[in-house]
Amino acid sequence: FQLNQDKTNFATLRNIQGLHAPLKLQMEFRAVKQVQRLPFLHSSNIALDTLRGNEECISFEDILNDPSQSEVMGEPHMMMEYKLGLL
Repeated sequence: FQLNQDKTNFATLRNIQGLHAPLKLQMEFRAVKQVQRLPFLHSSNIALDTLRGNEECISFEDILNDPSQSEVMGEPHMMMEYKLGLL
């Protein structure tokens, strides 16, 4: 759903503002997606939500995505060693 919505928004931006607007927004999306926290910390991705205009919307993930119940939580040292390929 989000991919189709992004494509529609990019097409609308291209028709209204020209080719530079969707290209700039796509570069910002890529830059924001590359910035991540450590694997054992929960990330809210607020920068991505702000770029998409979803920062004021309450969705399913906002209510039922409790970080304390996440499967990502674990031993920080083991998770970093796995991510770095040391295990």
